Formats: sequence, C-alpha cells, structure tokens
Amino acid sequence: MTELLPTVEIETGEHCACAVIWLHGLGADGHDFEPIVDELDLDDLPPIRFVFPHAPMRPVTINGGYVMRAWYDIVSPDFSQRREDAKGVHESAVQIEALIARENARGIPDARIVLAGFSQGGAIALHAGLRHAQRLAGILALSTYVPLADTLATEAHAANRDVPIFMAHGHGDTVIPYEFAQRSGELLQTQGYPIKWHPYFCEHTVAMEELRDIEVWLHAVLATTD
Repeated sequence: MTELLPTVEIETGEHCACAVIWLHGLGADGHDFEPIVDELDLDDLPPIRFVFPHAPMRPVTINGGYVMRAWYDIVSPDFSQRREDAKGVHESAVQIEALIARENARGIPDARIVLAGFSQGGAIALHAGLRHAQRLAGILALSTYVPLADTLATEAHAANRDVPIFMAHGHGDTVIPYEFAQRSGELLQTQGYPIKWHPYFCEHTVAMEELRDIEVWLHAVLATTD
C-alpha cells in the first residue's frame, strides 16, 4: 500500500462535494499555493477541499544533487532532450493516485476531482491525470509541459480522453521556455484532447489575469449539474 504524502488542506465549506489536488513546483512545498484559495471567488460552487501535497525530498541533478522537494529528478537543463527521470515521474503518479483514492474514500467521486499543478507539479498532474482510469473533472496545468511525451499515446486511458484541460504559460518564462510548453499543448491537441491554451505576458508565475481565468474554468468543471 502506498504511503500517503503529507498534505495541507483547506475546505471552503462543510461536507465537501469536490476536491482540487494541487501540486507545487520544484523546491517549494504544499504551502506554496495555499494562499490562492482566498484569491478565488468560489462562492457559487459546492464546498471544495483543496489538497496541497508536499513532494518527497530527493536529490536534483541540475541543482548539483542538492536534496529538495521534487516530484522527479531533472537530469538535464537541455530542453531538446528528455529532462525528467521516468522512475520519479511514475513514483509520483502512484502517490497522486493514492491521494485520489483517499478523496474517493471520503465521499468525493473522480468526476468531482480536479488535478492541478504548477511547473513540475503541473507535469505530474498531466501525466497522472491522462493515465487515470476514471474520468476526472479536469486537469489544470500551469507553466508546465507534458513529461515522458513519447509514451502518452500508448499509456493514456480512454476514460480521460475528453477531460477538460486548462494549460497556461507565460511568454516571458525563463524556467520552462514558452515554445517548449506550447509544443506540449500542440501534442495534446493532435491527440484529440480538448485543451484550452492560455498565454500570458508574465514570467514563471501565475498572473492575476490567469487567476481570473482559472476561477471561470473551475466554475465550469465543478458546477453542480442537476
């Protein structure tokens, strides 16, 4: 049985009917996006449980082997070749599956769960979400890219072939180049995913305009349907 990652949790009301599992970027932790809950207008939505897990501690090659919270090792700074270690990506996906299963056990079905993430966390949200065996409410992928892209076509699960995907990136991003991320968006489009690509004039961060667009998207994918 997979040991659950430690998490920070915020509930917007009693008897949560939805969940957003939000993964932080390299070197951060679950507290990094905790303040975003107060920035979003969620009043018209059912109560949501925001789950912000802490990634495991591991050495990161491009940072000289320094040990930090990371969803996988980044073995090369070169965006022209594979950067992410497959073993770490797969291990993190298993840990995210365990968090989804915990939400199921707490009464929230897969169809009411959003996987979200920023940078490295967004890469894991895409990897795990598109391979998940039950339809999710949506995938929110910010300032990120599709990891292990060459295996997506064979590993993707049919259950999430039509899952709503919000993918956003800043034109001035110097951590993950805009063009590299855009190619991931185009890959998803060519494979038939209903991705909505959102460009912003910002760096490797979440812009205020982006927050408002995320808010609208969450209302669309988590609104109660009778």
